[in-house]
Amino acid sequence: MSTFTIGQIAEQTGFTTSSLRYYEGIGLVTPAARTDAGYRVYDDSTVARLAFIARAKQLGCTLEEITDLLTVWDESSCGPVQRRFHALVTAKIAATQRQLAELSAFSTQLRTAAEHLSGEPVDGPCAPGCACLPEAPVARPAPEVPIVCSLPAGGIEDRTAEWSALLVHVTAREATPDGGLRLALDPATPVAELARLVTAEQDCCAFFSFAVTVDPRGLALEVRAPDGAASVVDALFGAAA
Repeated sequence: MSTFTIGQIAEQTGFTTSSLRYYEGIGLVTPAARTDAGYRVYDDSTVARLAFIARAKQLGCTLEEITDLLTVWDESSCGPVQRRFHALVTAKIAATQRQLAELSAFSTQLRTAAEHLSGEPVDGPCAPGCACLPEAPVARPAPEVPIVCSLPAGGIEDRTAEWSALLVHVTAREATPDGGLRLALDPATPVAELARLVTAEQDCCAFFSFAVTVDPRGLALEVRAPDGAASVVDALFGAAA
């Protein structure tokens, strides 16, 4: 088996020596041995381990997620590693789609504002009717709820995974007369988890409104959002059939 110094392993893998020392400090990698002088010595298994870490970082995995993956990796069986990796990547796809939808909605708002602001300014100070103010101001304007999520990136991934797990109970999706989305749910739906998710989602995404209904058709979740958030609804909850 080949052995390498920390400089050689850095050159092979693309990681800096400081990164390798940091990864050693948090337990991601371990030198195969140390020389009598105390220098780190690595082997081929370290090269493979670092290649896996690099792949996980490339796909947006956090250090916490990589640590979890390496726990499975250390069991020396590819199947469980691949399944865990697939679950993480799938959740990141959903989170990315949701973020793209939010950015698209925000971009639409910006383009509308830019078009409005491109006109000739009014004479004098900003006042009702100028492009800097809403087109139809009222005495007490209600603040517009922005189409954004207050969760950090990692939190969005976790929340998306939670919704994905619950939405396996959806039996049908249909549009409601008021432009919302009705998700019909099967009898095995964990109602307590549904209520928890609805509350949590409304806290971080105030532009959503939810209603959990029970009628002769059965249990359902109704989701409503502004027109500009239609793509966000589709990305998280699916589109009406």
